[in-house]
Amino acid sequence: MGNVNKVSVLSTGSVSIRPEHVRSNGTPTLWWLATSHRWTAPRPINVYVIEHSDGLVLFDTGQDRRSVTDPGYFPRGLAGTVYDRLAKFDIGEDDTLTAQLKAVGYDIADVHTAVLSHLHQDHIGGLRELTHARIVASAAEWSQVYRRGAAFAGLMAEHIDLPGLRWEFITPDAAADPSIAPFARVHDLMGDGSLQLVPTPGHTPGSLSLLAQADRMPPLLFVGDLTYDGDLLAADHVPGVGDRRGLLKSTRLVNEFVAQHPHTLVLAAHDPAAASLLGSVTGSVTGSVVGSVVGSAPVRVEAVR
Repeated sequence: MGNVNKVSVLSTGSVSIRPEHVRSNGTPTLWWLATSHRWTAPRPINVYVIEHSDGLVLFDTGQDRRSVTDPGYFPRGLAGTVYDRLAKFDIGEDDTLTAQLKAVGYDIADVHTAVLSHLHQDHIGGLRELTHARIVASAAEWSQVYRRGAAFAGLMAEHIDLPGLRWEFITPDAAADPSIAPFARVHDLMGDGSLQLVPTPGHTPGSLSLLAQADRMPPLLFVGDLTYDGDLLAADHVPGVGDRRGLLKSTRLVNEFVAQHPHTLVLAAHDPAAASLLGSVTGSVTGSVVGSVVGSAPVRVEAVR
């Protein structure tokens, strides 16, 4: 493997959620959502940027700024109340996907593929800027978009099923490579083994994680909203949103993979520690570091803030 040259993280704003959202206290979601009076400190809305030899690959696309400027962005009525209780966003003028990519030296046109861990609004916000790119999601996730009550599950079809997008819906196949065990199913995103999608359902039925591997680079496992804190995941604690049994099963799969590959970095969508984790590849907290060599090209792992 040698087709990943650089990995960066950027944020399209920040979000505050309930503490019970970050770590389940065992009560039903609707109960703590209705009764909680506390918010977390702002957490990043991470987009992971992978420089692959075939083009730029994104894992998630962040939050749409229109979600804080357009009064009609979210549903009205009871569903709107759920969204209001669930999260508070701070999305600045320069927090668009295009602007954030430009800040780290890329043009939005450089994006070859965007993988969506799942289809909640803080992961699909850049879709309007990506009509030229391949958009990859799981078929299992897409099957939920037009289900009755989808808005209550965080799926707003009007912001997902946009005209002009080039969708690719994947169903991972049985894994033939024993090195990715205990994951039993996999989809080779670029056809070279460097970027592999594995199902990690729980937060949503079709949630995907992405395993990035390159020569002499530690494995990077991007897990979306399977966790909001890598330390909680390592201790088998699960978030308060999603199917608890599925979350726990996927969490244990990730932890078993990490146990077999101890240098793996687990990178979540809203973990404030993600930037420093990327920087820690060579012991640097600031990121912008040279991590290893692939062929004649360095693999750089960067944290951009």
